[in-house]
Amino acid sequence: MEILVLLLDVRVLLILFSIITIVFLILVIVLWNKLSKLRTNYTSMLNGDSSLDVEKALIDLQEKHAALTSEAKNMQQNMNAIVLQMKKMKSNLGVYRYNAFAESGNDLSFSIALVDDEQDGMVLSGIHNRDETYVFAKPLEKGQSTYTLSPEEKEAIHRSGQKK
Repeated sequence: MEILVLLLDVRVLLILFSIITIVFLILVIVLWNKLSKLRTNYTSMLNGDSSLDVEKALIDLQEKHAALTSEAKNMQQNMNAIVLQMKKMKSNLGVYRYNAFAESGNDLSFSIALVDDEQDGMVLSGIHNRDETYVFAKPLEKGQSTYTLSPEEKEAIHRSGQKK
């Protein structure tokens, strides 16, 4: 009897292991099929067999990024050069009108300062009297001139340095 129970237990165990093996075999076949489909899709994407070639798209993106980076660097250099050039432009203007002679009743005389950000440039003055007007210019470096500056010319230079 013990041999029969033992044999029966072995048969049951064998059947149970066979069923588990068949279930695992079916599971392996299903997973193998899914893996095969994924591998086919992956290969077709990389080789360009589908509508999207991922490898080529990534290379194109890298090339475009490199080109845009280079272009941005060039634009930054150009902007820096323009800023430096603008600092040297004589774009600051100061105007001072005054009465050069007490007997004249109008402020027809003038001093105009045209300077850059470093106060380099020139001051232009016009002295008006009843019969004629005299116009002359004086060079400026750092707001100073090798020629003597009148108080009116100094005021025009001061006005040119005032920020708007």
